[in-house]
Amino acid sequence: MQKDLSNYRKSYEKSELMENSIKENPLEQFQKWFYEVESMDGLDEPNAMTVSTIGLDGFPKNRVVLMKKFTHEGFIFYTNYQSEKGKAIESDPSVCLSFFWPNLERQVIIKGKAEKIAENLSDGYFESRPVGSQLGAIVSNQSSIIASRKVLEEKLNELETKYQDREIERPSYWGGYLVRPISLEFWQGRPNRLHDRIRYTLQKDFNWKIERLQP
Repeated sequence: MQKDLSNYRKSYEKSELMENSIKENPLEQFQKWFYEVESMDGLDEPNAMTVSTIGLDGFPKNRVVLMKKFTHEGFIFYTNYQSEKGKAIESDPSVCLSFFWPNLERQVIIKGKAEKIAENLSDGYFESRPVGSQLGAIVSNQSSIIASRKVLEEKLNELETKYQDREIERPSYWGGYLVRPISLEFWQGRPNRLHDRIRYTLQKDFNWKIERLQP
């Protein structure tokens, strides 16, 4: 089975990324782009990002998760600490995040170190989640093998009965990670594949070095 995709192409013409219009701080530049993407139609979840880790088997692995907050320190997402992703981060906290926003023909690639956030912050976010999402975090032994979906649904039914009149506490194995960036690359699609690529790299004095990369 094969399919030739060599004729799949488009011209990127929606915007440009020039040194005279970018922010000195890449997190401010990210905020600017995020708000612009968020305000445009054509994208359901602008906070969807790919998280790449180096697994215990030595292979890189990507998966899409939802960023839940970004600050001057970095980017926060939540997961099961005992999942494949969590174990990979525990072994090697070097991660890569990437956002692709086709509605504005933009991409951001972020390299950084992941660390667990404070427990009270994870508690606060867990409490804000819908009950179904809270129970889902408890019922799923994420990344582990299970015999069937029916087993998972039966476990959920049991928990719904158990917590019908009880407060649901965050399990200790579930919480947030903060990714502190050391490099951010902003990619803007341009015509003729001459895309704009601007990279910010954190220096020892905590200033950011700005460089243009060839497309």
